[in-house]
Amino acid sequence: MPNGFSTSGIYRPKLITALAEGYSVARFRKDALAALTVAIVALPLSMAIAVASGVTPERGLYTAIIGGALVSALGGSRFQIGGPAGAFIVLVAATVARFGVEGLLLTVLLSGAMLTLLGVLRIGSLIRHIPHAVTVGFTFGIAVTIAASQLKDIAGLKLHGSEPGPFFPKMAALLEALPSFTPAALILGALSALVIFGLRRVRPTWPGMLIAVVLASAASLLFHMPVETIGTKFGGIPHGLLWPTLPVFSWPLVREVLPTALSFTLLGGIESLLSAKVADGMTARFHRPNMELVAQGIANMVSAMFGGISVTGTIARTATNIRAGAQTPLSGILHSIFLLMFMMVAAPLASYIPLAALAGVLLVVAWNMAEKGEFVVLLKDWRTAAVLLATFLLTLIRDLTTGIIAGCVLALVFHLAARPKTRS
Repeated sequence: MPNGFSTSGIYRPKLITALAEGYSVARFRKDALAALTVAIVALPLSMAIAVASGVTPERGLYTAIIGGALVSALGGSRFQIGGPAGAFIVLVAATVARFGVEGLLLTVLLSGAMLTLLGVLRIGSLIRHIPHAVTVGFTFGIAVTIAASQLKDIAGLKLHGSEPGPFFPKMAALLEALPSFTPAALILGALSALVIFGLRRVRPTWPGMLIAVVLASAASLLFHMPVETIGTKFGGIPHGLLWPTLPVFSWPLVREVLPTALSFTLLGGIESLLSAKVADGMTARFHRPNMELVAQGIANMVSAMFGGISVTGTIARTATNIRAGAQTPLSGILHSIFLLMFMMVAAPLASYIPLAALAGVLLVVAWNMAEKGEFVVLLKDWRTAAVLLATFLLTLIRDLTTGIIAGCVLALVFHLAARPKTRS
């Protein structure tokens, strides 16, 4: 069977290619089982990412359902699973804090249009050439920021005002709020993280995140723990999708959110193609980068119309999809259908989920996201260490775009300086 290398540059969704090869009942069974496995993982994770991003939990589900289905139906990867990603938490939260939910939806819409344009202009192949030290640096910076953003909920802290976005002001505000520490929240959050880590070691095929959230919810309800839940903070989640509508559009608002939309586009392109590249390594196949960017762009635009947040390829869920035996992109579409079914049937139960448990889930995500071994290895060479630390520190202190640009410029300077000089 061909691995797709010869057709990696064409604009044709992998779903069409996979179905043209022939689709049997046996392949459908494997796709359906993989889809159910991924949906069980995506259910608590999508809500956790949304809450951490400063929006209501159902918006994470909208993103996984609508965005996930479109990424699989139109994308250039056979196994990519799209949805909300932990890497976007910092950007989404900052956008909501500055422009509100309507400003966020417009930002996601504009970002989707830009991603589609990048795909049409065949920029996908270039994005994949971002230096490895830059990728590790900004990923580590995002992971640290995500972990810091979960400290409030996992410790049950009550801040005097809104939580600051930048890292150091955030830590100062959290230290000031320490007297409001809630032991019950810490117990639930820590146990949730420990359950996930423990099950991953002894029962790696079990849905650790879902089990942890269910156990924490049951404990909170049974022992009447004084912790904040989805129900007490958001009033629960709806039973289905919203009707699609265009975000509020005005030229002054477009001008204000445009720089943020560029950051969304940059991160979305890198994250999606990195995830597709990981899938290639696991399956010995080749994705179509430009088709993937087009699909990601369309998925973001439609997600915004349904009230969802930013969509991107997700490495953990894509890897889960492959390990669960997925055969075609239909598994990604079925995963979205399963999520919609869960939402329609089990929405009332989500009200009992403690926010501390979701914070525990995201601490695990942050731990897994940080490429700790690669970080240490890259520190051994002073050039890669300089690029790595510049990207990491600027991502942490300033923002993602500054970190990536600084890292790429520094890497280019080192590359040009190392080139042998030719005599004239």
